[in-house]
Amino acid sequence: MKTLILAGGSGTRLFPLSRICYPKQFIPLIDAESLFQKSVRRALLFSEPDEITIVTNELHRFLVADQLEEMHVHCPILSEPQGKNTLPAITYGISAILKEDPDARVAVISSDQLITPDETYKSAFMAAEQLAEKYLVAFGITPDSPHTGYGYIRPGAPLDGGYTVEAFVEKPDQQTAESYLRDGYLWNAGMFLFSATLFMDECRKHAPEVAEAFTLSRDEAFQKTPKISVDYGIMEKTDKAAVVPLSVPWSDVGSFEALYSVHSKGENGNAVRGEYLGMESQNNLVISDRLVATIGIRDCAIIDSPDALLVCPRSESQRVGEITGLLTERGDERCEVHTTVHRPWGTYTVLQRGDTFQIKRITVMPGRRISLQLHHHRSEHWVVVKGTALVANNGNEFFVRPGESTFVPAGIKHRLKNPGLIPLDVIEVQNGEYVGEDDIVRFDDDFERE
Repeated sequence: MKTLILAGGSGTRLFPLSRICYPKQFIPLIDAESLFQKSVRRALLFSEPDEITIVTNELHRFLVADQLEEMHVHCPILSEPQGKNTLPAITYGISAILKEDPDARVAVISSDQLITPDETYKSAFMAAEQLAEKYLVAFGITPDSPHTGYGYIRPGAPLDGGYTVEAFVEKPDQQTAESYLRDGYLWNAGMFLFSATLFMDECRKHAPEVAEAFTLSRDEAFQKTPKISVDYGIMEKTDKAAVVPLSVPWSDVGSFEALYSVHSKGENGNAVRGEYLGMESQNNLVISDRLVATIGIRDCAIIDSPDALLVCPRSESQRVGEITGLLTERGDERCEVHTTVHRPWGTYTVLQRGDTFQIKRITVMPGRRISLQLHHHRSEHWVVVKGTALVANNGNEFFVRPGESTFVPAGIKHRLKNPGLIPLDVIEVQNGEYVGEDDIVRFDDDFERE
């Protein structure tokens, strides 16, 4: 069985933990492993590493590669030049798989869900694989509550291992959700299993503009394809939809209320990551890298990051995406990036910033180097604090060791490389009339960035 992992989401409902450049699927929300890495482990139950294809945003392809490398797993990665929702993403992946295997059965899973797989999980996928010759199979989670934040599937006639789909329905109100629970509806988990050939046949039938687009080159395809979900584009229109029930612990971790529900609880029902002192405080979700103390606080989410603090009732946490929307309207970069920014060569963390200066901690991973570049408006002073740097500066190459430094004037070509076996840490002091990230002219780049 092939597996297609969708890893292109933006995770705006978990701000300030999740940002556009580092969304929730790549964050270790529950333990040391990210949701994306957990999804890869689930895929490995049925597929070999080279049978797992990752579809992600161009912005995140290096995050995907690094997190796969941490797992010592190597999978094909397809990058989208722009996000166009799930149907183009799936069609992109299926089209690539079909070139190698016209008879492929493809499981489609999301990278931003929390699932605890067990024997019923395995048996559900086996049942879906048997149905995939004649049906486009969706997985329906057996509900444990009348949740109003999920879409639902109404099962129809019984099949061997599943049911035909009588209807896909949108997120209901509370009263309707309670009736769905009584009537045996299933949560729509956004997970599928298809015959690759049948999927493309149904795509050409119900979403011909998408199918036609992906006969072109990647960039042309994403330029021409509409932005559309697989549910709306195909699953709600096809007469070949089936559903297989899936009775496993499942969460889309789509809000801090959802994160609280799956997190381990301590004294007084508080779910905590970090250091916390709570006096007469119960049932709170607290995430911070520094001490948080509360008095008389109940049922709240307190999410602290170096550049933003969120405090809200857990019951209102579904509205967090509105904050990201407001920041986007204001052109505030904090909706996109943390103070720590991931790059294909490593990371940088902004320690302090002023109108004419910026101080960063730069970490370059072993064997990697930044692009050969220059800046028109700023100079840079590098001080090595860990590891050994190989510096290219104005045509000269030399080593800089811990405690040593070098100065790069504005307008001079330069490059920083880590030739060692441990991460290289450098404190960078920028000075100039403009210290924005877009003041970079690249001449050579190992990662083929513009």
